[in-house]
Amino acid sequence: MFEAVEELLVEHAALEERLADPAVHADQGVARTLAKRYAELTPICRVYRAWREAGEDIEAARELAAEDSDFIAEAKAAERRQGELTEELRLLLVPRDPSDDKDVILEIKAGEGGEESALFAGDLLRMYLRFAERVGWKTELIDSNESDLGGYKDVSVAVKSRGAIEPGQGVWAKLKYEGGVHRVQRVPATESQGRIHTSAAGVLVTPEAEEVEVEVNANDLRIDVYRSSGPGGQSVNTTDSAVRITHLPTGIVASCQNEKSQLQNKEQAMRILRSRLLAAAQEAAEQEASDARRSQVRTVDRSERIRTYNYPENRISDHRTGFKAYNLDQVLDGELNAVIQSAVDADAEAKLAAAQEN
Repeated sequence: MFEAVEELLVEHAALEERLADPAVHADQGVARTLAKRYAELTPICRVYRAWREAGEDIEAARELAAEDSDFIAEAKAAERRQGELTEELRLLLVPRDPSDDKDVILEIKAGEGGEESALFAGDLLRMYLRFAERVGWKTELIDSNESDLGGYKDVSVAVKSRGAIEPGQGVWAKLKYEGGVHRVQRVPATESQGRIHTSAAGVLVTPEAEEVEVEVNANDLRIDVYRSSGPGGQSVNTTDSAVRITHLPTGIVASCQNEKSQLQNKEQAMRILRSRLLAAAQEAAEQEASDARRSQVRTVDRSERIRTYNYPENRISDHRTGFKAYNLDQVLDGELNAVIQSAVDADAEAKLAAAQEN
């Protein structure tokens, strides 16, 4: 492991030298690529240097302890510190998802539970919007289909980072763990007898694709236009402005009806389609991506839950990581960090175990 880190130190120094050359910045694309790699290596180099310093402290304290026993405690403290740094370094060396710094398109769909499920989908949307606000991300509503009581049958939102992104802090790096079936247990607003019901909503998260990443042949698309509709099927538009795009080779469909013009709806639907095509391509190319994708929602069935939101007990439980807390009200208000971190940690541990086996 440490031989590999020494090589990374050399690469880091070379990148630093190249980035200091003004000529490199004449090509912004090259400069961004170099800066991204430099940012990825910086924490590894910083921790490794601290690890080496701790090793030097251990040797010095052991030598002094031969003459003065007071230095025994100092040597042990340095050993503990080096052990902590070793573990931190191991985690930093876990292979990173190349999409971690991407923005995402997050989709929420009501499932079993009828109107109550749609209301819960609205609660999930608010939770993600508040979380994005807390961490400083931007959000953009792309498409939505509201229910009669103000929930959402389905809704799509683009979530974007602001400014420079530290490694592991991108939108996809955090929200990719949210894909799956979310189950809620509570007394519905429509329940007159006060009985607790269980319903579910599905969340699908895909990294947003740039046009250059996904080549879409216009001949492979079937574009249908139709009249937008609001809650209860009432027409909210007198023209056929809603757009549904079908990618014929894959059968992937994307639609949008939120915007007033057909052209705007087509552009938004293409954004969703490109992201879905990118995710499908990654699935086919990488087994790891396929495994991650399969953990997301396939059918919005309560039995496939990844997380349960229990209102009577104010409890949230993640069934993949074992995380459990009794602050559901705060989580629904956007305090998702602890829940997401449990998934990040579990993922890192799984990758470490796989790396050790190989």
